[in-house]
Amino acid sequence: MSNYPGYNQFQHPGQGQGFAPPPQPGQGFAPPQPGQGFAPPVSNGPPPAVQTPGQGFAPPPPGGSSFSPPGPPGQGPPAPMNHLNSGMGGMNLNQPNQFQPPPSGSSGPIPPRQGMAPGPHPPSFQAPNNPAPTNQFHGHPPAAPGAIGTQQPPQGFIDESLDFDNVIPKSIFRPSSSTLPATASMAASCKVPIGGVLRPFANPDESELQVVQPGAAGIIRCKRCRTYINPFVGWLENGRRWRCNICAQLNETASAYFCHLDEKNRRRDEAQRPELNQSVVEWVAPSEYMVRAPQAPAFYFVLDVSMNAVRSGMLASAARAIKKSLDDLPGGDRTMVGFITFDTAVHYYALKPGTSNPQMMVVGDLKELFVPAPDDLLVFLRDSRDAVESFLDNLPTMFANNTATESCLGPALKAAFTVVKAVGGKMSVFQSSMPTLGDGALKPRENARLMGTPNEVKVLKPESTWYKDTAIEFSRAQISVDMYLFPNEYIDVAALSELPKTTAGTLNTYVGFNAATDGPKFESRLCRRLTQQTAFEAVLRIRCTKGMRISNFYGNFFVRGTDLLALPNCSSDSVFGFDLAHDEQSINTPSVTIQSALLYTSSNGERRIRVATQLLRTTSKTSEFMASVDSEACAALLAKQAMMVTIKSNLDNARNRLQQTCVEMFNAAKGGDKRTVSGYTMPQQQQDGNEGEHKVPKNLQLLPLYTLSLLKNVAFRGGTDVHPDERIAAHMALSNMYVDETLAFIHPRLYAIHNMDANAGMSANEDETSETAGRNKIMLPNAMSLSVDKLSSEGVYLLDNGSDAFIWVGRACNPAVISALFDTDSLVNIDPNQLKLNSSGNDLASRLDCIIEALHEESDPTLPQVAPKIQIICEGDMAMEARFFWNFIEDRAQFNGGTYSYAEFMQFCSKPPGSAPPAPPGGAPGPMGGPNNMGRGPPPGSNRGGPPGPSNMAPPYNGGMPPVPQGPSSMPPPYSGGMPPAPQGPGPPSSGPPTSNSGQGPPTPNSGYGMPPPPNMGQRHPPAPNSGYGMPPPAPNSGYGMPPPAPNSGYGMPPPAPNSGYGMPPPAPNSGYGMPPPAPNSGYGMPPPAPNSGYGMPPQNNQGQRAPPAPSPQHGMPPPPR
Repeated sequence: MSNYPGYNQFQHPGQGQGFAPPPQPGQGFAPPQPGQGFAPPVSNGPPPAVQTPGQGFAPPPPGGSSFSPPGPPGQGPPAPMNHLNSGMGGMNLNQPNQFQPPPSGSSGPIPPRQGMAPGPHPPSFQAPNNPAPTNQFHGHPPAAPGAIGTQQPPQGFIDESLDFDNVIPKSIFRPSSSTLPATASMAASCKVPIGGVLRPFANPDESELQVVQPGAAGIIRCKRCRTYINPFVGWLENGRRWRCNICAQLNETASAYFCHLDEKNRRRDEAQRPELNQSVVEWVAPSEYMVRAPQAPAFYFVLDVSMNAVRSGMLASAARAIKKSLDDLPGGDRTMVGFITFDTAVHYYALKPGTSNPQMMVVGDLKELFVPAPDDLLVFLRDSRDAVESFLDNLPTMFANNTATESCLGPALKAAFTVVKAVGGKMSVFQSSMPTLGDGALKPRENARLMGTPNEVKVLKPESTWYKDTAIEFSRAQISVDMYLFPNEYIDVAALSELPKTTAGTLNTYVGFNAATDGPKFESRLCRRLTQQTAFEAVLRIRCTKGMRISNFYGNFFVRGTDLLALPNCSSDSVFGFDLAHDEQSINTPSVTIQSALLYTSSNGERRIRVATQLLRTTSKTSEFMASVDSEACAALLAKQAMMVTIKSNLDNARNRLQQTCVEMFNAAKGGDKRTVSGYTMPQQQQDGNEGEHKVPKNLQLLPLYTLSLLKNVAFRGGTDVHPDERIAAHMALSNMYVDETLAFIHPRLYAIHNMDANAGMSANEDETSETAGRNKIMLPNAMSLSVDKLSSEGVYLLDNGSDAFIWVGRACNPAVISALFDTDSLVNIDPNQLKLNSSGNDLASRLDCIIEALHEESDPTLPQVAPKIQIICEGDMAMEARFFWNFIEDRAQFNGGTYSYAEFMQFCSKPPGSAPPAPPGGAPGPMGGPNNMGRGPPPGSNRGGPPGPSNMAPPYNGGMPPVPQGPSSMPPPYSGGMPPAPQGPGPPSSGPPTSNSGQGPPTPNSGYGMPPPPNMGQRHPPAPNSGYGMPPPAPNSGYGMPPPAPNSGYGMPPPAPNSGYGMPPPAPNSGYGMPPPAPNSGYGMPPPAPNSGYGMPPQNNQGQRAPPAPSPQHGMPPPPR
């Protein structure tokens, strides 16, 4: 980064430094009246320290505000204003400045600045004649002499000197729309989630981050709202005052910061000052922004060494990754490290400098926990490197014969807190089983009766408050917790997640950890978290223009006061969402400013402030507002909102909220502009005189697809087969994902590998127009629609969700392709967990490896890369395929609220506003996903066949950009019902008992993949004869897979009696939607479906035959390009 040089206080006036010289006659302001003189300029810099006899220098108060003189000797320093200001490191952003302007009667010339020789200095340039009165800003009348006003500019007047193209890079901030509604009523009618997604510590995409060293004037901030100077403030009186673009306060320009204005009313030195021309800058904070000396970067590791942790290979992988990261830990010679291990006791390790053998101290009394030797438990890495490496080398073998199965996580956290609280830092916690000893002990709470019901939220909330209370203490001590979980059974992620959620950490789960398949992903993730640039002791505040307010925050943090986010650690992976709401009925300014300020300590020990500012226009036209909506940012923000609704109410309400928002946004976009007359909203008459609906803007055409992806994602999908630990883990992952990561997670990318172009997997030339990924611009195969109809038994397909990569291999795949990828001619009777994907050795394997690497490559080369977990899925493997098919969101799913296909959901969203839903066959159901639909299967009126495909549905997606609508016919025909229309052909299966599948045969080599194979084609779990949708009962300890409900109970009905163990009782034959159990130790795996069933699988017709493919649609909305 290039440092901006400090401001030289000895430069001549007129060059951007010092006070202004007197203007020539007739060119500047009027001379003062006799007896008045000029008021001295106001300095925005920090006030000088005040010395009191016997007390030394009292530091200036937080935030740069003035203070009262200290009390009499012996009274002691005054108490801090409140805990908020003391906790944020002196960054007082709330309290109004106590400075009062000098009396108007004061007179006398401005004294010369220190270091300048007395007498006149010739100016380097003369102040020009301004084309307008010098006190004019946004067209308002000039203020009275000596007055400091807060008058707002008139509504509708836009200062043309403001650069609306000077925006925060998309890698840092994505607002949900580039314009904002001017009135609260307009915002309420459009239903757009107004807000944004922010990564405050991410680096800009291309430009270099500018670092500003404050000069003699200090950091320039508004004295009322404490906004930082930015490119969008207004300058008045030839630069002697500036108007805050957040609160409209007039501020005096410090003499050390003064510069004349040009003919556009902008400062002449604007190009030389990054804070006046860059949307993102970083200030070097002076000492008043510190509560204590900058902390040393400390890394403390709390490792579970119970039998499960050792035997799974987790302990060896963790030790290997930590040792690999030692050379790249931030902080250099200031870095500190320490270790604690635990099982049924707590083990301390003294890493004395100069020795290579760490001393282990065991404390078995968990009630009266104490620190046996406080020295050398947290040491400087440079002094104790030999002892640290020796400990990590011996750690996997030290506990190789450990037979303890229980763990005392709570006492271990208390012990670690005692060691680290004086310094703070990053704490990495590794846990493989539910803590059952000492403080923080948990009990199994999973209840099969609650799954799939509105009361499921009870197991998604923590029952114990111990971890929340402990996390608050950690946050106050500036300790952030990264938690890594390796469960084989229920571990209560809801309770454990309070630690990383409150301390601004992360949660990572590796269910059924396998060192061969999960090890690369876990080790690369741990290395990234340890070695990436980290902001320590950070606080974040987001401001917006008066008339708007921040109503909600989303992410991992602890709120101090009302709007200050405490972040013990912050990195480029830290993501925060926020909602904007109207604080007044209307906004009187033509634009709204959003500014974020992150105060932190760098790994080098510097206190810095990263400021990002963006200007958004306001509009009173609905069409302009809807055309500016960013559907991708909206989807990410809706996901964060839905997670909050889930925890506060239930999953049904969250799903209803998602689909209702999507439908109402479509209706608002098609409703056109409206005007308000006597309090009533009136539609504007169209210019061409044509009656009817408006077309949906192109930027909103993919919103239904993103919404449907959220509804069918593991974080929100219904049914009884999502384990509560898995759902909370998905929530924690989504809450810390940026926009691009969110879209990849909810809408994965699907590619055909067996027949991809010869250029796929190679670096693109400059004239190439195909889709690329990664820093080397690796060309990707054509993306495919997420429908199971796109799969063929002869093919090999890659599905990537940004976190994991799935390789699906068809039963009839060419043996040459299988040999090139897996070094074997056939995958029959081979355990997929034992397969390893080749990364080199032949052209196909090398190109596929380049594609996978490019899809997971960061745009920032300074960030360590995270290797994905690669899962091999063979056609016919029921346990793996069932979960794999969850990703095919364009097909119908068999849970409440997920019975829509993509084409049907498009029709549901495109119904005309205000239309009355007709009663579908079989009675009038309630709203989609509402209480009246609990347990309801696919839409009524359907037969046993594939999804319908009328000619107006969305066409199959073959990659590339979606077509631009050419007219009203490009939209699906308006649908006036509340439920999707009855299919015109064979429909999905009804909720009754299925028919026999005796007529089903294996697919031909050229047939599209539609059905699982029969029992004799290599499937590991053959179904029982005539079992239909039901399967045999689950085996004991079958993992996270949730067995099916009772016969004819549906997904909305209560499951069997309690005390049924970890799973549910087996269903009777022909029990409806029930799913079979997973293989032993399959973790979260979805139970395998019976043949010819399963999620995302095309249903059968009444004759047991696979339904014919739907006809190719001609119009509609295609999926997004990938």
